[in-house]
Amino acid sequence: MLEGKEVRLRLRDKEDLAFFFNFWNAIDFYGEYEVIQPQISRAQAEKGIEGKDQSDSGVNWTWFVMEKKDGTKIGFILHFTVPPAGIIEVGYTLVPSERDKGYGTEALQIMVDYLFLAREIMRMQATRDPRNKPSQRILEKVGFKMEGTIRNSGFCRGEWVGDCLYSILREEWKEPKILTKTA
Repeated sequence: MLEGKEVRLRLRDKEDLAFFFNFWNAIDFYGEYEVIQPQISRAQAEKGIEGKDQSDSGVNWTWFVMEKKDGTKIGFILHFTVPPAGIIEVGYTLVPSERDKGYGTEALQIMVDYLFLAREIMRMQATRDPRNKPSQRILEKVGFKMEGTIRNSGFCRGEWVGDCLYSILREEWKEPKILTKTA
């Protein structure tokens, strides 16, 4: 478990099945800037939650549940390594009622602290829809810098949209900002 001041992150496990299943299948949870994912069955959710997910391209996804200190599940944050270069990318999403409260910023800072402490990496990256200003604020507060726009990289709700590519380098990070403990 990774713990900050207001939120904690823990690896997703079987006890999170209902939350994961409901989150994945609730279109309003995605937010207006996310690609709508195909609905999954309970059996597919069970299979996906049993361990590390791996896509056909060899990308390994590590999911963490975002919780408030009282144990309320408020979202997910994940990281994945893209082969063959070994680039680490992070992503996050919160339930709509918990957005714009600072939880996403703290969760991302915890993840950045953890990954730079635990791995010998020089950079990590994230993408956001150019229209998603709340995500831009989160990334910039944590120290990510925009590198550019990837044009027409995804089809979202009936239109082609790009992605803004952000990164943070180890020398920009320097030391933990929020991570208070790991267990």
